[in-house]
Amino acid sequence: MSDLEHRVLSVQSHVVSGYVGNKSATFPLQLLGFEVDTINSVQFSNHTGYPAGVRGQVLDDTQLQQLVDGLDANHINQYSHIINGYIGSKSFLTKLGEVVKHLKSINPDLVYVCDPVMGDTGPGLYVPKELLPVYQEVILPLADVCLPNQFEAELLTNKKIESEEDAIAVMDILHSKGVSTVILSSTELGSDTHLVCLASHTRSGQKTVVKVLIPKFAAAFVGTGDLFTALSTAWLARTGGELKLALEKTLGTMQAVLARTLQHAHAAAAAGGLDKPTAAMMELKLIQSKQEIENPPTGIQAEIV
Repeated sequence: MSDLEHRVLSVQSHVVSGYVGNKSATFPLQLLGFEVDTINSVQFSNHTGYPAGVRGQVLDDTQLQQLVDGLDANHINQYSHIINGYIGSKSFLTKLGEVVKHLKSINPDLVYVCDPVMGDTGPGLYVPKELLPVYQEVILPLADVCLPNQFEAELLTNKKIESEEDAIAVMDILHSKGVSTVILSSTELGSDTHLVCLASHTRSGQKTVVKVLIPKFAAAFVGTGDLFTALSTAWLARTGGELKLALEKTLGTMQAVLARTLQHAHAAAAAGGLDKPTAAMMELKLIQSKQEIENPPTGIQAEIV
């Protein structure tokens, strides 16, 4: 058993090559002082944005239970945090709910961080629609922290977000389900140059709402949501739940990682005589950003609304 204060079970996708899911979350969490145990909901050769597709395996609910049974049998089932990312089947998500309840019975202070990966504005839903009621009825009441994007938040609450007031109302609905910290990782309320991130935290009847403007990059990245969830988890723990500071540190690192990724990608494309970077060139430059993960650059300022 680890003697570290922070020990997380991260249930997400895994890729052999590249950085999404657990590959995107593990290194940053370890650098920030977490012991990281991973369960790979899928094991793929690469992420799904590659032109020749993916090869690999999908973990089912029975196999998830077997892994947890092994942790139980060996008394290595004490966690401070559990994170979930992409989950593609209703049976697996339902089983995850059982696993969270079980782990919370072992450690009642366990913090469950849920990234309800279901879709996004534009592409729409990219999981089966029968996952939605499981998230609404089983997962949300168990979650301590939830990090939906705008599309997912609207699905979870059945309410449209067209203003900051709408966003706050949606976060309040999620609070009413039992979620103490809600972070809208991205909304459509920004401009051509900025995204707007809104977050809300309730503690002892007191509510804090935080707003951050995030400079946009003229590029599409993969694995950024998984990285954002991991960093948010770490900094919420390290700051004792100080939402404003946790977001500033998380986004300070995010901006540095994305800037470096884009710089490397454009240089690699130019060297290869390509008009634009390939999917492989656009993989997040996490290892190269070790310093910025450990010591987030300042510059991103959040405000209390």
